[in-house]
Amino acid sequence: MTIRNVLSIAGSDPSGGAGIQADLKAFSARGTYGMAALTALTAQNTQGVTEIHALPPDFVAAQIEAIFSDIRVDAIKIGMIANAQIAGTVAEMLEARAAGIPIVLDPVMVAKGGAPLLANDANQAIIERLLPLATVITPNLPEAASLLGEPEAETREGMADQARRLLRRGPRAVLIKGGHLQCDDSPDVLAETGGVIWFEGARLKTRNTHGTGCTLSSAIAAELARGQIMAEAVRVAKAYLAEAIASAGSLSVGSGHGPVHHFVDLWKQGVTRR
Repeated sequence: MTIRNVLSIAGSDPSGGAGIQADLKAFSARGTYGMAALTALTAQNTQGVTEIHALPPDFVAAQIEAIFSDIRVDAIKIGMIANAQIAGTVAEMLEARAAGIPIVLDPVMVAKGGAPLLANDANQAIIERLLPLATVITPNLPEAASLLGEPEAETREGMADQARRLLRRGPRAVLIKGGHLQCDDSPDVLAETGGVIWFEGARLKTRNTHGTGCTLSSAIAAELARGQIMAEAVRVAKAYLAEAIASAGSLSVGSGHGPVHHFVDLWKQGVTRR
């Protein structure tokens, strides 16, 4: 069977736990070939982000064009957009090049340590230009609230309501992640035109959560590229992320919010260890 090609359009994390680096690891772990068009460079580690350098929109466009002019793209993940100009450029490129290709939009706004990753002018550009192009968006509770311009949901009912209303903004599906919900578990809700589906999950007590949003959205993109329907893609991706988080303690990366273990299945097989 042909190996599927998945493109990430996102920012870079030199510590390897989030951003493009996490996306490429997740693509590979899920059996696809990963590609990347960078939107921004960051100086960050497990303790936080210290500097952000957004790339020129023309250069972002050139990277995307280089991919599409030569390589079949089976799915796209969009992560850190950085500013309104880049959001507009990405939208223009995908409108011209990505008809019929699944697009997973992870509206990255704030880093795990609290640093903003999105300029003030970019939120509206994402709403107007990128949401209508998305096959699915994957906001957490603060991101969903920001996209709607209202307080965070505090209950499962509130999550489902916000997911339904975001669906009316143009994406074909909305997955709101419940990791910030004050409860004993970690539920996610998927809204499509046919209704909502809940995905239950245990809340794991760990500091190793750097890049969880990037990893989940990338795993969903990989599953969609392989032909899975949306609900199954989410289920498989969530199970993969849960195992990657649960196994992150076997890594020793930094002294803050450590990364998840993207290749836990491979390591269990002894492929990368002797």
